[in-house]
Amino acid sequence: MRLLVLAGIAAWAGLTLLLSEVRFFARRPVADRLEAYAQEPVSRSGRLGLLSVESFSQAVGPLARAVGALLSRALGVEEELETRLRRIHSTYDGTSFRVRQVGIATATMGAAALATAAWRPSVAVGLLLLLGLPLLALLLVEQQLANASAAWQRRLQLELPVIAEQIGMLLAAGWSLNAALNRVARRGDGACAQDLRRVVQRARQGLADEVALREWAELARVRGVDRLVAVLVLNRETTDLGSLVGDEARSIRRDVQRELIESVERKAQQVWIPVTVATLVPGVIFVSIPFIRAMERLQ
Repeated sequence: MRLLVLAGIAAWAGLTLLLSEVRFFARRPVADRLEAYAQEPVSRSGRLGLLSVESFSQAVGPLARAVGALLSRALGVEEELETRLRRIHSTYDGTSFRVRQVGIATATMGAAALATAAWRPSVAVGLLLLLGLPLLALLLVEQQLANASAAWQRRLQLELPVIAEQIGMLLAAGWSLNAALNRVARRGDGACAQDLRRVVQRARQGLADEVALREWAELARVRGVDRLVAVLVLNRETTDLGSLVGDEARSIRRDVQRELIESVERKAQQVWIPVTVATLVPGVIFVSIPFIRAMERLQ
């Protein structure tokens, strides 16, 4: 009965938060609808409802960030959450990501509690379900972000030789660095093109091209990007930047080819593992038969 009451309270709170986002139940105020046409951003403080998603996020956000940071340190992740989110161009910020992570864990705990009440397992199994499943949900969300960040870095490394060659050709043809970056960013749709669009946007906001490129290298944390940016920042110091970028593009391509060959060789070695196991097991059986017969004769 207590679990049913708690489940009813949780369902009521979730339904209230859900309906607060539906226009039929919670119509946006006039100030919010006119905010898009205001010249200056309007402060939203004091206009949040008591039972709304925004107020819930503001209340749970600090606790969620603390729990997520503790979990990341326990897993050995030293990189900042905002850095990984910006790297993959996520629409979440640090607080919203942690609130979503804690919300998934809370929903998992509620499902585990209902399953425990219906199944009535032993105390050890019940504690394992109530504590292990929410922790597993937290770890899965954290691992998904880590995998997405690593996959983005891998895409950057694979796309970088082509992007560097395009920038080198444009620079050799007489284009300026900013114009070359803008053209490559507009014509591409890969990971490098998306990052270069952010670089161009930062340059339009008033940053120098060299500073925006260094921000990209610091955010990406890819060795090829560091080497390419180290050449591009020499824009004001050399007159033969196109050939330098072309040489660097060929060097990056050789590194990618070397990594590809290593990966192919590693997979070729892994193929022999099941073959070896399949060969050893029958061999051990055939060797053990005469050994057992010999031991029986000695007895």
